[in-house]
Amino acid sequence: MKTFQFMMLIFIACVSLLSCEESGGSGKYDVVRGIGKFNESNVDTSGFDLKMAQEGARISETKCASCHKFSKERLVGPGWKGVTERRAPFWIMNFITNPDEMIDNDPDLMNELDICLTRMPNQNLTDNDARSILEYMRQIDGAK
Repeated sequence: MKTFQFMMLIFIACVSLLSCEESGGSGKYDVVRGIGKFNESNVDTSGFDLKMAQEGARISETKCASCHKFSKERLVGPGWKGVTERRAPFWIMNFITNPDEMIDNDPDLMNELDICLTRMPNQNLTDNDARSILEYMRQIDGAK
């Protein structure tokens, strides 16, 4: 009996540690920032970069357009129109560079997965690719 209780205690401790680890070690998911290296200190959107947006459009055509429309219309995943008005720039960059961990921890993304029935794949974007796609999303939403 004592062995069973000890094993249950170990199991509960392991589950608790793993759940803290999944949400960045704090035990609480930040719905504004998401999970990843991007935050308000390293993503500056005070100006608009047309050249970067053009590069983001090019990247999007090969890596994103098979699942996303650049309007509000859903394809496999949601349309992009309005996304920069609903989400912080660093959240968007964290999500497109770290979709698996974000989907596993973000309640809105979990709900979106229930609708889409398809997980967004990790496209192995570089930081510059992600920033360019963000600028393209900003352009779609009217940034100039």
